[in-house]
Amino acid sequence: MSKRWVVVTGLGIVTPVCHIIIESWHNILAGNSGTAIMGSFDVSYFSVQFGGFVRNLDASACIDTNEL
Repeated sequence: MSKRWVVVTGLGIVTPVCHIIIESWHNILAGNSGTAIMGSFDVSYFSVQFGGFVRNLDASACIDTNEL
């Protein structure tokens, strides 16, 4: 068996509780939920009317605009 090396160059997270790792961890420990009633469109036709939303994320800072 050959040895394989892994290098972790950073951590990234995109979740409804926050997209910054330390803030996400504090929200998780505090029991804060990232879910809310959906208000961006009419959900009256659906049995589930809440969801998790990622707020305040500038994806263009992390992902090439062609990939967005």
